[in-house]
Amino acid sequence: MKHLLSIKELTQQQLLDLIALAKTIKANPAEYRHALDGKSVVMLFEKPSLRTRVSFDIGINKLGGHCLYLDQQNGELGKRESVADFAANLSCWADAIVARTYSHTTIEQLAEFGSVPVINALSDLYHPCQALADFLTLAEQFEDVSKAKLAYVGDGNNVTHSLMYCAAILGATMTVICPAGHFPDGYVVAEVQELAKRYGGKLVLTSDIDAIEGHDAIYTDTWISMGDPTPLADIKAKFAPYQVNKALMAKAGANFFMHCLPAHRGVEVTDEVMDGAGSLILQQAENRMHAQNAVLVTLFS
Repeated sequence: MKHLLSIKELTQQQLLDLIALAKTIKANPAEYRHALDGKSVVMLFEKPSLRTRVSFDIGINKLGGHCLYLDQQNGELGKRESVADFAANLSCWADAIVARTYSHTTIEQLAEFGSVPVINALSDLYHPCQALADFLTLAEQFEDVSKAKLAYVGDGNNVTHSLMYCAAILGATMTVICPAGHFPDGYVVAEVQELAKRYGGKLVLTSDIDAIEGHDAIYTDTWISMGDPTPLADIKAKFAPYQVNKALMAKAGANFFMHCLPAHRGVEVTDEVMDGAGSLILQQAENRMHAQNAVLVTLFS
């Protein structure tokens, strides 16, 4: 691994190794206290964040490294200074770049023109760190994560894309259930289908909410992605049948609920499900740090 730009660039063994390492770091943090000694990581954020910023900052500290946070007070990235020059300059001082950007092209340019590892902390196309944390969370529930049956319900987005890649490469089953017009990117779907064939995974896409039956975990996200100006009132009726509530969980026969957060309580998911016994949302949030630490340790090893 030179970078982590997208899950699709990982082999099955690399993905399994990252999950295994994350489990080890989580169980034995003291053994990795000096893994990043002398290393400085720049965190470049175009978008606001709670979990991503805090989990990376504290995680890097726990590994013995130094973290520097950069927001957009100096103007939009690529306007005041080209992304290429920005990346080249950061590479003079930093040992790695963590970037949370609007456009995936920015992530790719940082990797192309910089000379240090780049980690995608979210772009418009992918959210690999979230998916790694999510499948780490599932791997803590299932001895063989390839046996987990995951259903994603709602708006197809960057999180959906990364989850689909993860499921396909790990050989797991994933069903994506979206209202018409809100499916994941077609090119991504085609890539995932090819990966599923190679690794023995299964991907189903449908608008039929009855397809929820027979899944172990139900995953949802906000119906409107960050930065999308669409008023909730315009899509609420279309998405209402896809709300994750007690009845939908029962229909699926699912033991677990997942959400990448932040959530709109009472909109895409009810409080009863979010705060229920099968909710994995806090384990997912905690596992962001452990999964990202596994990526950092791997990139520097």
